[in-house]
Amino acid sequence: MLFTDFGYEGPYVGQMKAVLAREAPTVTAIDLMHDAPAHNPQAAAYLLAALVPEMAEGSVCLSVVDPGVGSERAPVVQEADGRWFVGPDNGLFEIVQRRAKSARQWAITWRPGRLARSFHGRDLFAPVAAMLARGEAPPGDTYPDGWHEAPSRPGADWPDDHAAVVYIDRFGNAMTGLQSKNFDDTATFKIGGDRISYAPVFSQVPPDRVFWYHNSCGLVEIAVNCGSAAAVYGLKVGDDIAVEAT
Repeated sequence: MLFTDFGYEGPYVGQMKAVLAREAPTVTAIDLMHDAPAHNPQAAAYLLAALVPEMAEGSVCLSVVDPGVGSERAPVVQEADGRWFVGPDNGLFEIVQRRAKSARQWAITWRPGRLARSFHGRDLFAPVAAMLARGEAPPGDTYPDGWHEAPSRPGADWPDDHAAVVYIDRFGNAMTGLQSKNFDDTATFKIGGDRISYAPVFSQVPPDRVFWYHNSCGLVEIAVNCGSAAAVYGLKVGDDIAVEAT
């Protein structure tokens, strides 16, 4: 599976898939999404974690939201509840490992013959993902016990639930980093001066009415029936959502 902020335009996704086809030709590459929050590992971390339950055990998720590419940030492999994740150690997998029953992580020490400083997705992460898809062991050094509790790890200070917008879909619906299971139907949220109450589905509110609901990924989502919550409130990824009552 591929999870990136690359967008569908341009050569980047295609180049990574070409590597996967060359190195693991019998494995199907699934485009999970390529419009993850751009340059924003924190927002992407909550979104990626929400998508994990639909991944089969043994899946390999090639995940690249990597504004620090070419820097000293480490490349890693993470195994969480039998699913594999390959990408940068910048917090992108932090929420995945927190919600897993068990997780292990490796620093990738293998390097290809060609490694563009600006495109580790193609030259480093895709070949490693192919190795895992072929059933090979992670090509690197295991992180020590307690790695996931180290206060210096990327994302260590991020909250378990993030009261902010982490994704806006093409309809203008705003997904938050809040797990909806933690809120009952009496909860209200506040944007600006507006209190936003619950409705189970779009069809149960009038057109142009703002509401929140438990979305299909298990997140609190702010929406407008037949309209755009992003347009109504000028929302963008990273904007805070106030939790008024639970």
